Amino acid sequence: MWFPLAGLLLGVLLGLVLRVEIPLGFVKYTAIAVLAALDTLLGGFRAQLEGRFDLVVFTSGFLVNALVAALLAAIGDLLGVDIYLGAVIVFSMRILQNVSLIRRDLLRPFVREGSPWVSEGPQWVPQDPTQRGESG
Repeated sequence: MWFPLAGLLLGVLLGLVLRVEIPLGFVKYTAIAVLAALDTLLGGFRAQLEGRFDLVVFTSGFLVNALVAALLAAIGDLLGVDIYLGAVIVFSMRILQNVSLIRRDLLRPFVREGSPWVSEGPQWVPQDPTQRGESG
């Protein structure tokens, strides 16, 4: 798990030091790639905290998400419609959701059980299986 974080830090440092100029035509694609990378990294970190990290799923998720988002941006460019904004919205929502869940996982050891600050989901769960939608 430390390799992706080290790679991210190295990439940010290189980006700050080298001051690479991105051509205006590639700005949309770069934004999509950065969001795909952040989404994948945070998803991988969350999976690591939950004990279900898989390197193949992590790597394939990054590549497929970035390719589909780039394809959406390219189709949007061909049609003259900003379709890439859909990918930006979805990636942003997933990033915020992952940050929220990571924050909860990291805070869990420091917060007492039964604290009013911690909610573990719905407070009322019906005991009767027929009320929960389960059948025989």
